[in-house]
Amino acid sequence: MKVGSRILFASVLTAGFLARATPVVAHHSAAAAYDETKRVEAQGTVTKVLVRNPHSWVFLESADDKGQKIEWQIEMGGVPSMAWAKDALPIGAAVKVAGNPSRAPGSHGITGATFTKADGTPVGPRGGRGEYTPR
Repeated sequence: MKVGSRILFASVLTAGFLARATPVVAHHSAAAAYDETKRVEAQGTVTKVLVRNPHSWVFLESADDKGQKIEWQIEMGGVPSMAWAKDALPIGAAVKVAGNPSRAPGSHGITGATFTKADGTPVGPRGGRGEYTPR
């Protein structure tokens, strides 16, 4: 193998290794889906916690002023930042949540959420603040 061929081969091999070894870090803004200039609060019972990448979800069931059931969908960070959620937000737990509301009319979505127990005690790391916040 000629010197130029060896350098090309080594460069391609190194680039391939680095591309495989380096995690892809891409993050999009939540501003299109959530209104970061507003805050909304809800309280209810945890019905489901999905800890996954790239975003985890917490679902709450509550009732509106007329007694109609509402399902709140709280978008959170991925697995590394949400490992706490399965233990700290068990199904059936009564919690309060505050965060940025969804822009979709008639929806009940929240991001940039903080969680507290009914007595006001923070739930989760960083005083109950979720890791995923709009940018």
